[in-house]
Amino acid sequence: MKESTSIIKSIDWITIALYLTLLTFGWISVCGASYTYGDTDIFSLDSRSGMQIVWIATSIVLGFVILLLDDRIYDTFAYAMYGFMLLVLFLTIFNPHEIKGSRSWIVMGPLRIQPAEFAKFATALAVAKYMSAQDFFINNWRHLIKAIVMIVMPMLLIVMQKETGSALVYASFFLMLYREGMTGSFLFTAVAMVFYFIIGIRYADPTILHTPTHIGPFVVFFFIHLFTAGLTLVYCKVKKEAYIIIGASTLVTVLALLFSEFVIRFNVVWVQFIATIIIVGYLFYLSFEKQIKEYFFIALFAIGSMAFFYSASFVLNNIMEPHQRVRINVLLGLEEDLAGAGYNVHQSEIAIGSGGLTGKGFLNGTQTKLKFVPEQDTDFIFCTVGEEEGFLGSSAVLILFMLLIWRLIYVAERQIYKFGRIYGYCVLSVFLFHVFINIGMVLGLTPVIGIPLPFFSYGGSSLWGFTILLFIFLRIDASRNLRRGNSPQQI
Repeated sequence: MKESTSIIKSIDWITIALYLTLLTFGWISVCGASYTYGDTDIFSLDSRSGMQIVWIATSIVLGFVILLLDDRIYDTFAYAMYGFMLLVLFLTIFNPHEIKGSRSWIVMGPLRIQPAEFAKFATALAVAKYMSAQDFFINNWRHLIKAIVMIVMPMLLIVMQKETGSALVYASFFLMLYREGMTGSFLFTAVAMVFYFIIGIRYADPTILHTPTHIGPFVVFFFIHLFTAGLTLVYCKVKKEAYIIIGASTLVTVLALLFSEFVIRFNVVWVQFIATIIIVGYLFYLSFEKQIKEYFFIALFAIGSMAFFYSASFVLNNIMEPHQRVRINVLLGLEEDLAGAGYNVHQSEIAIGSGGLTGKGFLNGTQTKLKFVPEQDTDFIFCTVGEEEGFLGSSAVLILFMLLIWRLIYVAERQIYKFGRIYGYCVLSVFLFHVFINIGMVLGLTPVIGIPLPFFSYGGSSLWGFTILLFIFLRIDASRNLRRGNSPQQI
Protein backbone atom coordinates (compact mmCIF):
# COMPACT_ATOMS: atom_id res chain seq x y z
CA MET A 1 0.00 0.00 0.00
CA LYS A 2 2.85 2.36 0.88
CA GLU A 3 4.57 1.52 -2.42
CA SER A 4 1.37 2.31 -4.38
CA THR A 5 0.98 5.63 -2.58
CA SER A 6 4.62 6.47 -3.25
CA ILE A 7 4.24 5.65 -6.95
CA ILE A 8 1.12 7.82 -7.28
CA LYS A 9 3.00 10.73 -5.74
CA SER A 10 5.98 10.09 -8.03
CA ILE A 11 3.97 10.16 -11.26
CA ASP A 12 4.92 13.14 -13.39
CA TRP A 13 1.56 14.90 -13.45
CA ILE A 14 2.98 17.81 -15.45
CA THR A 15 3.58 15.49 -18.42
CA ILE A 16 0.09 14.02 -18.03
CA ALA A 17 -1.38 17.54 -17.99
CA LEU A 18 0.47 18.33 -21.23
CA TYR A 19 -0.79 15.04 -22.69
CA LEU A 20 -4.42 15.83 -21.85
CA THR A 21 -4.08 19.39 -23.16
CA LEU A 22 -2.67 18.15 -26.47
CA LEU A 23 -5.48 15.59 -26.73
CA THR A 24 -8.04 18.38 -26.25
CA PHE A 25 -6.47 20.59 -28.90
CA GLY A 26 -6.15 17.54 -31.13
CA TRP A 27 -9.86 16.71 -30.89
CA ILE A 28 -10.80 20.32 -31.68
CA SER A 29 -8.56 20.13 -34.75
CA VAL A 30 -10.10 16.82 -35.90
CA CYS A 31 -13.54 18.45 -35.55
CA GLY A 32 -12.44 21.36 -37.72
CA ALA A 33 -10.78 19.14 -40.30
CA SER A 34 -13.60 16.61 -40.66
CA TYR A 35 -16.61 18.92 -40.26
CA THR A 36 -18.86 19.34 -43.28
CA TYR A 37 -21.31 22.20 -43.69
CA GLY A 38 -24.71 21.00 -42.55
CA ASP A 39 -23.48 18.52 -39.91
CA THR A 40 -25.60 18.80 -36.77
CA ASP A 41 -23.82 16.44 -34.38
CA ILE A 42 -20.04 16.48 -34.07
CA PHE A 43 -20.32 13.84 -31.31
CA SER A 44 -21.98 11.21 -33.50
CA LEU A 45 -20.02 7.98 -33.85
CA ASP A 46 -20.72 8.16 -37.57
CA SER A 47 -18.43 11.20 -37.77
CA ARG A 48 -14.64 11.38 -37.49
CA SER A 49 -14.87 13.75 -34.54
CA GLY A 50 -17.19 11.35 -32.70
CA MET A 51 -14.93 8.36 -33.31
CA GLN A 52 -11.92 10.37 -32.21
CA ILE A 53 -13.59 10.77 -28.81
CA VAL A 54 -13.68 6.97 -28.60
CA TRP A 55 -9.97 6.75 -29.45
CA ILE A 56 -9.14 9.47 -26.91
CA ALA A 57 -11.21 7.85 -24.14
CA THR A 58 -9.70 4.41 -24.73
CA SER A 59 -6.21 5.96 -24.86
CA ILE A 60 -6.68 7.65 -21.49
CA VAL A 61 -7.95 4.40 -19.96
CA LEU A 62 -5.03 2.53 -21.55
CA GLY A 63 -2.58 5.07 -20.16
CA PHE A 64 -3.81 4.77 -16.60
CA VAL A 65 -3.92 0.96 -16.82
CA ILE A 66 -0.22 1.10 -17.74
CA LEU A 67 0.41 3.24 -14.65
CA LEU A 68 -1.21 0.55 -12.48
CA LEU A 69 1.02 -2.24 -13.77
CA ASP A 70 4.33 -3.22 -12.20
CA ASP A 71 7.12 -1.39 -14.03
CA ARG A 72 9.38 -4.45 -13.85
CA ILE A 73 7.40 -6.22 -16.57
CA TYR A 74 8.78 -3.76 -19.14
CA ASP A 75 12.34 -4.79 -18.38
CA THR A 76 11.56 -8.48 -17.89
CA PHE A 77 9.53 -8.93 -21.07
CA ALA A 78 11.28 -6.35 -23.27
CA TYR A 79 12.84 -8.93 -25.62
CA ALA A 80 9.63 -10.97 -25.74
CA MET A 81 7.57 -7.93 -26.78
CA TYR A 82 10.20 -6.96 -29.34
CA GLY A 83 10.28 -10.45 -30.83
CA PHE A 84 6.48 -10.60 -30.95
CA MET A 85 6.24 -7.23 -32.75
CA LEU A 86 8.90 -8.30 -35.28
CA LEU A 87 6.80 -11.39 -36.01
CA VAL A 88 3.65 -9.29 -36.44
CA LEU A 89 5.48 -6.86 -38.72
CA PHE A 90 6.76 -9.76 -40.81
CA LEU A 91 3.31 -11.36 -41.13
CA THR A 92 1.75 -8.01 -42.01
CA ILE A 93 3.85 -7.93 -45.18
CA PHE A 94 1.74 -10.80 -46.54
CA ASN A 95 -1.68 -9.51 -45.47
CA PRO A 96 -4.13 -9.22 -48.38
CA HIS A 97 -5.36 -5.73 -47.50
CA GLU A 98 -3.60 -2.93 -49.36
CA ILE A 99 -4.51 0.63 -48.34
CA LYS A 100 -3.14 3.50 -50.44
CA GLY A 101 -0.41 1.24 -51.81
CA SER A 102 0.71 0.08 -48.36
CA ARG A 103 0.33 -3.31 -46.70
CA SER A 104 1.02 -1.94 -43.22
CA TRP A 105 -2.54 -2.29 -41.88
CA ILE A 106 -4.23 -5.31 -40.27
CA VAL A 107 -7.95 -5.11 -41.06
CA MET A 108 -10.43 -6.80 -38.71
CA GLY A 109 -13.90 -5.81 -39.81
CA PRO A 110 -14.36 -2.09 -39.13
CA LEU A 111 -11.14 -1.96 -37.07
CA ARG A 112 -7.80 -1.20 -38.73
CA ILE A 113 -4.55 -1.50 -36.78
CA GLN A 114 -1.07 -0.45 -37.90
CA PRO A 115 1.54 -2.61 -36.11
CA ALA A 116 4.35 -0.15 -36.96
CA GLU A 117 2.91 2.28 -34.40
CA PHE A 118 3.18 -0.29 -31.61
CA ALA A 119 6.58 -1.59 -32.63
CA LYS A 120 8.09 1.72 -31.52
CA PHE A 121 7.67 1.09 -27.80
CA ALA A 122 8.72 -2.56 -28.13
CA THR A 123 11.90 -1.55 -29.99
CA ALA A 124 12.62 1.18 -27.44
CA LEU A 125 12.24 -1.27 -24.55
CA ALA A 126 14.46 -3.91 -26.17
CA VAL A 127 17.20 -1.41 -27.03
CA ALA A 128 17.01 0.06 -23.52
CA LYS A 129 17.33 -3.39 -21.95
CA TYR A 130 20.30 -4.34 -24.12
CA MET A 131 22.14 -1.05 -23.62
CA SER A 132 21.52 -0.94 -19.86
CA ALA A 133 23.28 -4.27 -19.29
CA GLN A 134 26.39 -4.20 -17.12
CA ASP A 135 28.65 -5.51 -19.89
CA PHE A 136 27.44 -3.09 -22.61
CA PHE A 137 29.88 -0.42 -23.79
CA ILE A 138 28.83 1.89 -26.59
CA ASN A 139 32.45 2.45 -27.63
CA ASN A 140 32.70 -1.26 -28.37
CA TRP A 141 31.94 -1.63 -32.08
CA ARG A 142 30.30 -5.04 -31.69
CA HIS A 143 27.97 -3.77 -28.97
CA LEU A 144 27.06 -0.66 -30.98
CA ILE A 145 26.40 -2.64 -34.15
CA LYS A 146 24.08 -5.02 -32.27
CA ALA A 147 22.11 -2.04 -30.91
CA ILE A 148 21.87 -0.55 -34.41
CA VAL A 149 20.70 -3.90 -35.83
CA MET A 150 17.91 -3.97 -33.24
CA ILE A 151 16.79 -0.55 -34.47
CA VAL A 152 17.14 -1.35 -38.18
CA MET A 153 15.25 -4.68 -38.10
CA PRO A 154 11.74 -3.17 -37.69
CA MET A 155 12.68 -0.46 -40.21
CA LEU A 156 13.40 -3.07 -42.89
CA LEU A 157 10.18 -4.97 -42.20
CA ILE A 158 8.12 -1.77 -42.39
CA VAL A 159 9.81 -0.77 -45.66
CA MET A 160 8.80 -4.19 -47.02
CA GLN A 161 5.23 -3.20 -46.16
CA LYS A 162 5.74 -0.19 -48.48
CA GLU A 163 5.39 2.22 -45.56
CA THR A 164 8.58 4.27 -45.87
CA GLY A 165 7.41 7.16 -43.68
CA SER A 166 6.78 4.99 -40.60
CA ALA A 167 10.10 3.23 -41.15
CA LEU A 168 12.07 6.49 -41.15
CA VAL A 169 10.75 7.28 -37.66
CA TYR A 170 13.05 4.60 -36.23
CA ALA A 171 16.04 6.60 -37.44
CA SER A 172 15.26 9.02 -34.60
CA PHE A 173 16.64 6.41 -32.15
CA PHE A 174 20.11 7.47 -33.26
CA LEU A 175 19.61 10.66 -31.23
CA MET A 176 19.42 8.43 -28.16
CA LEU A 177 22.63 6.66 -29.20
CA TYR A 178 24.33 10.03 -29.49
CA ARG A 179 23.15 10.97 -25.97
CA GLU A 180 24.50 7.69 -24.61
CA GLY A 181 28.00 8.41 -25.88
CA MET A 182 28.10 7.40 -29.51
CA THR A 183 30.82 9.39 -31.24
CA GLY A 184 29.67 12.58 -32.90
CA SER A 185 31.22 11.44 -36.17
CA PHE A 186 28.10 9.38 -36.87
CA LEU A 187 25.85 12.41 -36.51
CA PHE A 188 28.25 14.50 -38.56
CA THR A 189 28.28 11.84 -41.29
CA ALA A 190 24.48 11.82 -41.42
CA VAL A 191 24.36 15.61 -41.75
CA ALA A 192 27.05 15.50 -44.45
CA MET A 193 25.08 12.92 -46.45
CA VAL A 194 21.96 15.11 -46.34
CA PHE A 195 24.08 18.04 -47.52
CA TYR A 196 25.55 16.00 -50.38
CA PHE A 197 22.12 14.85 -51.47
CA ILE A 198 20.48 18.30 -51.45
CA ILE A 199 23.35 20.16 -53.14
CA GLY A 200 24.16 17.37 -55.57
CA ILE A 201 20.58 16.91 -56.77
CA ARG A 202 19.44 20.53 -56.56
CA TYR A 203 22.36 21.92 -58.58
CA ALA A 204 23.09 18.91 -60.79
CA ASP A 205 22.42 20.81 -64.06
CA PRO A 206 23.76 24.43 -63.70
CA THR A 207 27.41 24.85 -64.76
CA ILE A 208 30.29 27.01 -63.49
CA LEU A 209 31.22 29.95 -65.73
CA HIS A 210 31.70 28.64 -69.30
CA THR A 211 32.97 25.20 -68.34
CA PRO A 212 31.05 21.90 -68.58
CA THR A 213 31.56 21.51 -64.80
CA HIS A 214 28.25 21.17 -62.97
CA ILE A 215 27.88 23.15 -59.74
CA GLY A 216 26.38 20.31 -57.66
CA PRO A 217 29.14 17.70 -58.04
CA PHE A 218 31.83 20.41 -57.90
CA VAL A 219 30.59 21.76 -54.54
CA VAL A 220 30.07 18.26 -53.12
CA PHE A 221 33.64 17.18 -53.91
CA PHE A 222 35.02 20.43 -52.51
CA PHE A 223 33.23 19.76 -49.22
CA ILE A 224 34.36 16.13 -49.18
CA HIS A 225 37.93 17.46 -49.22
CA LEU A 226 37.10 20.11 -46.63
CA PHE A 227 35.34 17.65 -44.30
CA THR A 228 38.14 15.11 -44.67
CA ALA A 229 40.73 17.73 -43.71
CA GLY A 230 38.58 18.86 -40.79
CA LEU A 231 38.15 15.32 -39.46
CA THR A 232 41.90 14.79 -39.72
CA LEU A 233 42.48 17.93 -37.67
CA VAL A 234 39.86 17.06 -35.03
CA TYR A 235 40.47 13.32 -34.56
CA CYS A 236 44.18 12.98 -35.38
CA LYS A 237 45.23 16.26 -33.71
CA VAL A 238 47.73 16.96 -36.48
CA LYS A 239 47.63 20.23 -38.40
CA LYS A 240 50.23 19.33 -41.02
CA GLU A 241 48.24 16.56 -42.74
CA ALA A 242 45.00 18.58 -42.58
CA TYR A 243 46.67 21.60 -44.22
CA ILE A 244 48.25 19.37 -46.88
CA ILE A 245 44.88 17.83 -47.77
CA ILE A 246 42.85 21.03 -48.02
CA GLY A 247 45.68 23.15 -49.40
CA ALA A 248 46.74 20.76 -52.17
CA SER A 249 43.18 19.86 -53.17
CA THR A 250 42.10 23.52 -53.32
CA LEU A 251 45.16 24.53 -55.35
CA VAL A 252 44.66 21.69 -57.84
CA THR A 253 40.93 22.43 -58.14
CA VAL A 254 41.44 26.16 -58.76
CA LEU A 255 44.16 25.53 -61.37
CA ALA A 256 41.99 22.94 -63.12
CA LEU A 257 39.03 25.33 -63.14
CA LEU A 258 41.11 28.15 -64.63
CA PHE A 259 42.55 25.78 -67.25
CA SER A 260 39.05 24.62 -68.17
CA GLU A 261 37.81 28.21 -68.46
CA PHE A 262 40.61 29.71 -70.51
CA VAL A 263 42.46 26.84 -72.26
CA ILE A 264 40.61 23.57 -72.84
CA ARG A 265 37.12 23.09 -71.53
CA PHE A 266 36.65 19.87 -69.55
CA ASN A 267 34.75 18.67 -66.47
CA VAL A 268 36.81 19.67 -63.42
CA VAL A 269 34.89 17.12 -61.31
CA TRP A 270 37.10 14.39 -62.79
CA VAL A 271 40.14 16.17 -61.37
CA GLN A 272 38.40 16.40 -58.00
CA PHE A 273 37.56 12.70 -58.20
CA ILE A 274 41.20 11.78 -58.83
CA ALA A 275 42.29 14.15 -56.04
CA THR A 276 39.91 12.36 -53.66
CA ILE A 277 41.40 8.97 -54.58
CA ILE A 278 44.89 10.37 -53.88
CA ILE A 279 43.70 11.77 -50.53
CA VAL A 280 42.25 8.37 -49.60
CA GLY A 281 45.52 6.67 -50.53
CA TYR A 282 47.45 9.22 -48.48
CA LEU A 283 45.24 8.56 -45.43
CA PHE A 284 45.63 4.79 -45.76
CA TYR A 285 49.42 5.29 -45.93
CA LEU A 286 49.37 7.44 -42.78
CA SER A 287 47.21 4.85 -41.02
CA PHE A 288 49.70 2.03 -41.66
CA GLU A 289 52.78 4.21 -41.23
CA LYS A 290 51.76 5.78 -37.90
CA GLN A 291 49.55 2.91 -36.70
CA ILE A 292 46.70 5.36 -36.03
CA LYS A 293 43.29 3.88 -36.87
CA GLU A 294 41.60 7.32 -37.09
CA TYR A 295 43.28 7.91 -40.47
CA PHE A 296 41.76 4.66 -41.73
CA PHE A 297 38.22 5.65 -40.65
CA ILE A 298 38.56 9.12 -42.17
CA ALA A 299 39.59 7.48 -45.45
CA LEU A 300 36.47 5.33 -45.24
CA PHE A 301 34.42 8.49 -44.70
CA ALA A 302 35.81 9.97 -47.93
CA ILE A 303 35.10 6.74 -49.84
CA GLY A 304 31.61 6.53 -48.35
CA SER A 305 30.93 10.17 -49.26
CA MET A 306 31.76 9.52 -52.92
CA ALA A 307 29.77 6.29 -52.99
CA PHE A 308 26.74 7.97 -51.41
CA PHE A 309 26.87 10.94 -53.78
CA TYR A 310 27.00 8.83 -56.93
CA SER A 311 24.39 6.36 -55.66
CA ALA A 312 21.96 9.09 -54.54
CA SER A 313 21.13 10.13 -58.10
CA PHE A 314 20.74 6.49 -59.17
CA VAL A 315 18.41 5.72 -56.26
CA LEU A 316 16.35 8.85 -56.92
CA ASN A 317 15.90 8.14 -60.62
CA ASN A 318 15.82 4.34 -60.75
CA ILE A 319 14.74 2.89 -57.40
CA MET A 320 12.33 5.37 -55.82
CA GLU A 321 8.68 5.24 -56.78
CA PRO A 322 7.60 7.98 -59.23
CA HIS A 323 5.48 9.76 -56.61
CA GLN A 324 8.40 9.76 -54.15
CA ARG A 325 10.76 11.12 -56.80
CA VAL A 326 8.34 13.92 -57.72
CA ARG A 327 7.87 14.86 -54.05
CA ILE A 328 11.62 15.26 -53.58
CA ASN A 329 11.96 17.26 -56.79
CA VAL A 330 9.09 19.53 -55.69
CA LEU A 331 10.71 20.03 -52.28
CA LEU A 332 14.07 20.90 -53.87
CA GLY A 333 12.41 23.33 -56.27
CA LEU A 334 13.19 21.27 -59.38
CA GLU A 335 9.51 20.85 -60.19
CA GLU A 336 6.35 22.73 -59.27
CA ASP A 337 3.54 20.25 -60.05
CA LEU A 338 0.83 22.13 -58.14
CA ALA A 339 -1.78 19.80 -59.55
CA GLY A 340 0.08 16.62 -58.63
CA ALA A 341 2.71 15.83 -55.99
CA GLY A 342 2.90 19.43 -54.82
CA TYR A 343 -0.88 19.80 -54.51
CA ASN A 344 -1.15 18.77 -50.85
CA VAL A 345 1.57 21.11 -49.67
CA HIS A 346 0.37 23.99 -51.85
CA GLN A 347 -3.20 23.76 -50.54
CA SER A 348 -1.90 23.34 -46.99
CA GLU A 349 0.17 26.52 -47.29
CA ILE A 350 -2.89 28.38 -48.63
CA ALA A 351 -4.98 27.17 -45.69
CA ILE A 352 -2.36 28.18 -43.11
CA GLY A 353 -1.76 31.55 -44.77
CA SER A 354 -5.49 32.32 -44.91
CA GLY A 355 -5.71 31.97 -41.13
CA GLY A 356 -3.74 35.18 -40.57
CA LEU A 357 -2.92 36.22 -37.02
CA THR A 358 -5.96 34.99 -35.10
CA GLY A 359 -7.55 32.52 -37.53
CA LYS A 360 -11.06 32.20 -38.94
CA GLY A 361 -12.51 30.57 -35.86
CA PHE A 362 -13.68 27.08 -34.91
CA LEU A 363 -15.39 25.29 -37.83
CA ASN A 364 -15.06 28.40 -40.03
CA GLY A 365 -12.09 27.41 -42.18
CA THR A 366 -12.98 27.49 -45.86
CA GLN A 367 -10.04 25.53 -47.30
CA THR A 368 -10.61 22.66 -44.90
CA LYS A 369 -14.43 22.73 -44.99
CA LEU A 370 -14.40 22.54 -48.78
CA LYS A 371 -11.91 19.63 -48.57
CA PHE A 372 -9.20 21.30 -50.65
CA VAL A 373 -6.44 19.71 -48.54
CA PRO A 374 -6.12 15.92 -48.88
CA GLU A 375 -5.51 13.99 -45.62
CA GLN A 376 -6.41 17.16 -43.70
CA ASP A 377 -7.56 15.26 -40.60
CA THR A 378 -4.55 12.90 -40.52
CA ASP A 379 -1.11 13.78 -41.89
CA PHE A 380 -1.99 17.39 -42.79
CA ILE A 381 -4.07 18.25 -39.73
CA PHE A 382 -1.77 21.11 -38.70
CA CYS A 383 -3.10 23.17 -41.62
CA THR A 384 -6.50 23.12 -39.86
CA VAL A 385 -4.85 24.60 -36.77
CA GLY A 386 -3.29 27.34 -38.89
CA GLU A 387 -6.51 28.20 -40.71
CA GLU A 388 -8.93 28.16 -37.77
CA GLU A 389 -6.62 29.31 -34.96
CA GLY A 390 -4.18 31.45 -36.96
CA PHE A 391 -0.58 32.24 -36.11
CA LEU A 392 -1.36 32.57 -32.40
CA GLY A 393 -3.07 29.17 -32.19
CA SER A 394 -0.33 27.48 -34.23
CA SER A 395 2.30 29.03 -31.96
CA ALA A 396 0.43 27.79 -28.89
CA VAL A 397 0.44 24.23 -30.27
CA LEU A 398 4.17 24.43 -31.06
CA ILE A 399 4.84 25.74 -27.54
CA LEU A 400 2.89 22.81 -26.06
CA PHE A 401 4.97 20.33 -28.03
CA MET A 402 8.15 22.18 -27.06
CA LEU A 403 7.14 21.95 -23.39
CA LEU A 404 6.46 18.23 -23.76
CA ILE A 405 9.87 17.62 -25.34
CA TRP A 406 11.57 19.72 -22.66
CA ARG A 407 9.73 17.83 -19.92
CA LEU A 408 10.68 14.46 -21.40
CA ILE A 409 14.34 15.53 -21.44
CA TYR A 410 14.06 16.61 -17.79
CA VAL A 411 12.39 13.35 -16.75
CA ALA A 412 14.88 11.25 -18.70
CA GLU A 413 17.84 13.00 -17.10
CA ARG A 414 16.59 12.39 -13.57
CA GLN A 415 16.49 8.61 -14.00
CA ILE A 416 18.61 6.64 -11.58
CA TYR A 417 18.86 3.59 -13.82
CA LYS A 418 20.18 3.51 -17.39
CA PHE A 419 17.19 1.49 -18.55
CA GLY A 420 14.81 4.34 -17.73
CA ARG A 421 17.03 7.03 -19.20
CA ILE A 422 17.66 5.19 -22.45
CA TYR A 423 13.98 4.38 -22.91
CA GLY A 424 13.10 8.01 -22.09
CA TYR A 425 15.41 9.34 -24.77
CA CYS A 426 13.92 6.88 -27.27
CA VAL A 427 10.48 8.28 -26.45
CA LEU A 428 11.43 11.93 -26.80
CA SER A 429 13.38 11.18 -30.02
CA VAL A 430 10.25 9.64 -31.58
CA PHE A 431 8.08 12.59 -30.53
CA LEU A 432 10.64 15.12 -31.74
CA PHE A 433 10.92 13.40 -35.13
CA HIS A 434 7.15 13.22 -35.62
CA VAL A 435 6.56 16.85 -34.68
CA PHE A 436 9.47 18.24 -36.72
CA ILE A 437 8.78 16.22 -39.88
CA ASN A 438 4.97 16.46 -39.80
CA ILE A 439 4.81 20.21 -39.28
CA GLY A 440 7.75 20.68 -41.64
CA MET A 441 5.98 18.84 -44.47
CA VAL A 442 2.75 20.80 -43.91
CA LEU A 443 4.79 24.00 -44.27
CA GLY A 444 6.70 22.67 -47.29
CA LEU A 445 10.02 22.49 -45.41
CA THR A 446 10.47 18.71 -45.34
CA PRO A 447 9.50 15.89 -47.73
CA VAL A 448 5.94 14.53 -47.54
CA ILE A 449 6.48 11.09 -46.00
CA GLY A 450 3.09 10.56 -44.40
CA ILE A 451 3.53 10.38 -40.63
CA PRO A 452 0.94 11.57 -38.06
CA LEU A 453 1.17 14.53 -35.70
CA PRO A 454 1.14 13.10 -32.14
CA PHE A 455 -2.25 13.40 -30.38
CA PHE A 456 -3.67 15.47 -33.25
CA SER A 457 -3.98 13.22 -36.30
CA TYR A 458 -7.17 11.17 -36.52
CA GLY A 459 -6.90 7.45 -35.83
CA GLY A 460 -6.67 4.89 -33.08
CA SER A 461 -3.38 3.17 -33.93
CA SER A 462 -1.24 6.30 -33.75
CA LEU A 463 -3.02 7.60 -30.64
CA TRP A 464 -2.73 4.29 -28.80
CA GLY A 465 0.86 3.89 -29.96
CA PHE A 466 1.92 7.31 -28.68
CA THR A 467 0.01 6.78 -25.42
CA ILE A 468 1.66 3.42 -24.71
CA LEU A 469 5.06 4.84 -25.61
CA LEU A 470 4.62 7.80 -23.24
CA PHE A 471 2.90 6.13 -20.29
CA ILE A 472 5.38 3.25 -20.08
CA PHE A 473 8.03 5.90 -19.56
CA LEU A 474 5.91 7.66 -16.93
CA ARG A 475 5.44 4.33 -15.13
CA ILE A 476 9.17 3.59 -15.21
CA ASP A 477 9.86 7.12 -13.94
CA ALA A 478 7.38 6.74 -11.09
CA SER A 479 9.45 3.85 -9.67
CA ARG A 480 12.82 5.51 -10.12
CA ASN A 481 13.43 5.89 -6.37
CA LEU A 482 12.46 2.35 -5.38
CA ARG A 483 15.39 0.15 -4.38
CA ARG A 484 15.14 -3.41 -5.62
CA GLY A 485 17.36 -6.39 -6.13
CA ASN A 486 18.44 -7.35 -9.65
CA SER A 487 17.70 -3.86 -10.91
CA PRO A 488 19.03 -2.60 -14.24
CA GLN A 489 22.42 -0.92 -14.27
CA GLN A 490 22.51 2.24 -12.18
CA ILE A 491 23.79 5.42 -13.80
